[in-house]
Amino acid sequence: MQDFTQYFLYIPGIVIFLLGSGQVRKWITSNRNGSVDGLVVRCEHVVKKDRKNREAFNYFNTTVEYVNPKTGNKEIHAIKTPTEYAVGQQVRLTKTSEFGNIVINDADESTIFHPVAVMVGGALTILLALWTNQGNEVYAMGCLAVLFMGAGACLVHNYVNVSRMGLKPFEAEIIDTYKRQISKSSKILRGDKFIYYPVVKYEMNRSENIMRLHVDSEYEKTFPIGDKITLFYDEKTQQIREKNAQPIQLIIGLMLLILGIAVAFSILTAI
Repeated sequence: MQDFTQYFLYIPGIVIFLLGSGQVRKWITSNRNGSVDGLVVRCEHVVKKDRKNREAFNYFNTTVEYVNPKTGNKEIHAIKTPTEYAVGQQVRLTKTSEFGNIVINDADESTIFHPVAVMVGGALTILLALWTNQGNEVYAMGCLAVLFMGAGACLVHNYVNVSRMGLKPFEAEIIDTYKRQISKSSKILRGDKFIYYPVVKYEMNRSENIMRLHVDSEYEKTFPIGDKITLFYDEKTQQIREKNAQPIQLIIGLMLLILGIAVAFSILTAI
């Protein structure tokens, strides 16, 4: 009887590869279309509740005006954003698909793993499963070494890039929490499940700004109203970032690099 458990080894690699390929398509489209400067002409707070008066949606309907670089004509787009913008505020816009979907680059958090690296990592994970099932230990270990070294290199590279930005820390005040329901009570799950996001207020360039952060918690008490939270300002791009370079990221990256080199060295000595 055929052992079907061996096929489960392919699932992680396939999932990672598909996620990476989707990110690569967005990355190519974004680079192809570039980005343009836009102007906020309207910003409306939208709150929608369900039949039980529970908050289902909470966002800002931000209308921006920009000049289409291809036609030279002014265009207006409405974008759903977690951040409140002041009328007249300049923003950077990026087209994310061929269908005209536009986003505001308000939180340019550098991705640790480049989309191409994610897709390659998925392909290597599939090969790792293949060679493991075939009993080819040398190829499987070689694939594992490349995965370790590639992941480590990405972590170290991202840490160095963020460190070089010279981000300036500043304090923002938590003024509210945004509650999003992720599941409803059922026979299996007891009680409704929610995720809470802090909404902060800060002053930048002599103007007051309100922003919903991406950090979240299952507990509302994690973000007490009035508490201060540290954000970071990138003077070059004039963007707000939630995180600075993390030393733990560098440590893990170096450990993965060393582990990958050790695995590769063990393969060479065994041949």
